[in-house]
Amino acid sequence: MIVLETFSLELPAGGHPILVQASAHGAHPVLLQAAPGGGPFEFLFPMALIFLIFYFLLIRPQQKRQKEHDAMLKAVEKGDRVVTTGGLHGEVVGTSDEVITLDVGAQKGQLRVKVERSKVERKIEKGTSE
Repeated sequence: MIVLETFSLELPAGGHPILVQASAHGAHPVLLQAAPGGGPFEFLFPMALIFLIFYFLLIRPQQKRQKEHDAMLKAVEKGDRVVTTGGLHGEVVGTSDEVITLDVGAQKGQLRVKVERSKVERKIEKGTSE
């Protein structure tokens, strides 16, 4: 027994397309449904929501930390104890716009190092140990 099946697409006026499956056993109409199409807002709303989440959880706190660090760098003055990004601990003995001089020796005045101001990681508060 050989069963032949053919498919034809019929487009009734004002309706959804109908796929008709014809075989030796008769014709069976199958209703085709269009994929749900969304407007541009269905795509833009989730993207905007993701951007807002990233902004408030990642971008804004990083900008706040950067402003605090910049303010700390501007406030570094002679006599402050600082730690550089390389882990060097020392006392500021001289400053200029872009370079600070650190005394890092065990005895005062024995070993001085010039460091870029931007490489100061943090300031050690007086009264705390290193």
